[in-house]
Amino acid sequence: MEKRRIRVWDIPTILFHWLLVLLTIAAFITGFLGASLIDAHYQIGLAIAGLLAFRLVWGVMGSTYARFVQFVPSPARILACLRGQWHGLGHNPLGALSVLGLLALLLFQVVSGLVSDDNIAFTGPLKVLVSQTTADLLTRLHKLNVWLIVGLVSAHTLANLFHTVVKKDNLISPMIFGYKTVSDPTLAPARGGGWLPFVLAALIAVGAVWIANGGLNPAPPPPPPQTAPAW
Repeated sequence: MEKRRIRVWDIPTILFHWLLVLLTIAAFITGFLGASLIDAHYQIGLAIAGLLAFRLVWGVMGSTYARFVQFVPSPARILACLRGQWHGLGHNPLGALSVLGLLALLLFQVVSGLVSDDNIAFTGPLKVLVSQTTADLLTRLHKLNVWLIVGLVSAHTLANLFHTVVKKDNLISPMIFGYKTVSDPTLAPARGGGWLPFVLAALIAVGAVWIANGGLNPAPPPPPPQTAPAW
């Protein structure tokens, strides 16, 4: 069969992927070291919140293989993948489960961080929305969830290396350059996306960061009036 090079991933999806990789590593390092890096950890968390908001919108408005409707797997597709009978572009059904799991864990990590309170050096900007008991619980879960993220990221990375090195199905190059060489004539290149959906997704991401940073929090009560001392 004649081989051809077709587009799989659009530029926004590629940028999202690698920025999320870098920011997740930075968040792990700053969170692990803590202390004077807690403010940097918080700023990185806000950036991740914006990226996740962007990806949720892009999963509806982006190009073909970036859309959730395209890669959210059905039981039949998962079974076909396990039997080695799935053929397509983008995330395979098992990879899609991994991606959805990572998005869910990272969303929880962001939300729990925004309402956390370590009672020492950091109080999340949205802590005012929950009780102290809830904040204490989510602070503990925030610390534990890190290891679920590390485990799933490791499994995701190893699976990509296995497909690339052992099965000779390079999944890494398309996520860098956006294109893949295929021989199946039924496979179609990615369509859709474009500047207007990108701008809308970016604006929503900026709004999400503003809200995450406490933009909708009620204004603090004014300080009590100062009274002159009675001499």
